[in-house]
Amino acid sequence: MGQETKWLLIIGIYFIKSCEPFFSFDEAPLPSNSTEDLADYSNIDTRFSVRTAEYPDDDFCYLVPGNADTFSQCGFVMSAPTFLVIHGWSVAGIFESWLYKLVTALFEREPNANVVVVDWLERASQHYPTSAENTKVVGKEVAKFINWLEDMKYPLEKLHVLGYSLGAHVAGIAGNLMSNKVSRITGLDPAGPRFEHAEDLRRLSPDDAHFVDVLHTNTRGTPDLSIGIQRPVGHVDIYPNGGTFQPGCSLQSTIKMIASYGLQNMAQIVKCSHERSVHLFIDSLVNREFQSWAYRCSSKEAFNKGMCLSCRKNRCNKVGYGINKVRTTRSARMFLKTREMMPYKVFHYQIKLHVFSKKSITLVEQPLLVSLYGTTAEKEGISVTVPAMSSNTTITFLLTTDVDIGELLMVKMTWERDSYFSGLFSSDEFMIRRLRVKVGETQAKVIFVSRDREFAHLSQGGGEIVFVKSKEDQVSRREERLHRLKAHGSFFQQNTD
Repeated sequence: MGQETKWLLIIGIYFIKSCEPFFSFDEAPLPSNSTEDLADYSNIDTRFSVRTAEYPDDDFCYLVPGNADTFSQCGFVMSAPTFLVIHGWSVAGIFESWLYKLVTALFEREPNANVVVVDWLERASQHYPTSAENTKVVGKEVAKFINWLEDMKYPLEKLHVLGYSLGAHVAGIAGNLMSNKVSRITGLDPAGPRFEHAEDLRRLSPDDAHFVDVLHTNTRGTPDLSIGIQRPVGHVDIYPNGGTFQPGCSLQSTIKMIASYGLQNMAQIVKCSHERSVHLFIDSLVNREFQSWAYRCSSKEAFNKGMCLSCRKNRCNKVGYGINKVRTTRSARMFLKTREMMPYKVFHYQIKLHVFSKKSITLVEQPLLVSLYGTTAEKEGISVTVPAMSSNTTITFLLTTDVDIGELLMVKMTWERDSYFSGLFSSDEFMIRRLRVKVGETQAKVIFVSRDREFAHLSQGGGEIVFVKSKEDQVSRREERLHRLKAHGSFFQQNTD
């Protein structure tokens, strides 16, 4: 475990201890819903605020279940798509800034839509265990609201529910209670404590809507103590950067936040990765030309080795608003890397090379610098650590860049020293005949050979080696063409049954 990880875990433990008993409580039984009359709109404490593009942070009008006049009073358009936004646990008892940003982004993407904010602040600003328990009550009230929309002839296929943290489970409970399912629920890092091992009825699950997609951004720690839920709970579960700490939420960034806000604002500091789920979704709304892609993989470890950049059989998908609604019998776990700021998109490259040498060499955690040169741009000095390098083995690793270099033409590589003395008196060396590169975003497969001689000699602490496209390059034009069609939705399955 690195020093940075240790410090971040210490900070997280501080936060947990400061909220004691934040996570430990006895779970009350789930009340029966079999006799619940969803058409009874009396005694609903949750409020449904209709927002406008001009005043995204203004609660100027509320839809009141059972009062049809509030539709016209609030300017609700029955023929327009509707976004129902549900916030999570609120330490301060007020709406957080991300909510207004999300509302603004929704209107930027869908100017004619209805955007309704579910206000359950009074119940959400309690001691965490109480607020977590309140998700059941609020979920029922949201179900009543949706039932009222349906009674008023609003088509549920136009309804998209977005829930953040505890709000994701509110959305799931509401969706589960509906006999007719809403079109889509998006879970933005659903809360972990209390819900990691909960049954489907108590939390967000794939059965709660025709399509459920989930972004997991803060799953660090022991299950059920992790801020965000670790288990897959949707049809498509996406884990940016492995779903743990996000870029920009590192120890260095955390120290800067502590210096700016102090330890009394620890909640704001700890939730950096947690809230990243919302900003990734906002990014997908406003930066359409920088669409991020995620790739199906068995684990984040396999993904970090570059093993999972295939788009065959729906193995890749768009992230966020434009996701292709692919439903399978098992949840699809998908991964991607991102930058630390908008636009979050990066380009993924699988680098595969076979190394051999005259003597037997086995080394671990070796640092490389890789530079990529393409038809439109270049990216130099990309740092990567190769887990293991052994004679006569094939090495595969993942490389990412935030620069669109176009068609890849040349690759340069340097093997750095892993310590001050390594390579100082004698230098380990591998020979490489060729390397293969697969580009996740285009599905291009390119073969590179040594520019100067038959074999490139990669020496520890030595100079850079250069690879150029092989004249016998076997780029898979068919896979590139199919991927372009998939990117426009032509070949993705759209099953919603």
